Amino acid sequence: MSVRTVIVTGGAGGVGRALVGRLLDAGMTVITCDIDEDGLKSLVDEHHGRPLHTYVCDVSSHEDCDRFMDAVLAAHPEVDGLVNNAGLYLGQPVWEYDDETIDRVIGSNIKGPVWLSRRFAGHLLPAERRGAIVNLASVAGEVGSSDALYGTVKAGVIGLTKSNAMNFAPHIRVNAVSPGLIVGTAIADRIPDYRYAEYKRQELLDGDIRPEYVADVCAYLLGERSRTLTGAVLRADNGSYPR
Repeated sequence: MSVRTVIVTGGAGGVGRALVGRLLDAGMTVITCDIDEDGLKSLVDEHHGRPLHTYVCDVSSHEDCDRFMDAVLAAHPEVDGLVNNAGLYLGQPVWEYDDETIDRVIGSNIKGPVWLSRRFAGHLLPAERRGAIVNLASVAGEVGSSDALYGTVKAGVIGLTKSNAMNFAPHIRVNAVSPGLIVGTAIADRIPDYRYAEYKRQELLDGDIRPEYVADVCAYLLGERSRTLTGAVLRADNGSYPR
């Protein structure tokens, strides 16, 4: 079963924005949220007349997540896909974090996906409806990161994916995409030069990893052709760090 109505968090830029376009092209209804209100407005302009619905939401806020899901489930009870894409990367060593920023990074990358997945599953499972969740992890969650907190939360995303695949079976498939260094994103702009060079040196395939390429993998995991996959981590990393 391919999903038809999909929530994509963090849809104003990067992989999220590319995925919104990819899913609309495939004839799906897309509901997206972001903290970037201007980015959402430009997204609506770009896809004028298509079945796209946008909300301003900070996924690190439990209140925002509940408000968002209340609105989505009321307006689109048929929703059957969720992509937890929104996240936060600051590109700094752990000793430079204060407690407030630590809480925000954990909120954006871990708590938000937990809250949203719980509401999504709570909507589908009582009716034994089929659906799919895709979580955006990272190579950082598998091999570490110069930003130790980011490596930690992305490892958590992988753990959440595998655990929820068990929790939500057999009705909701839950998988993760683990990208390498995606060019043209905030992460690529913030990553230290030595780490950028290290990523490129480790890639087995030539060419950059672009947001739309990662979006293609996400779209695959939402579709019928990935029907046998749950609890899987698919790497969109040009072969970085073979493992």
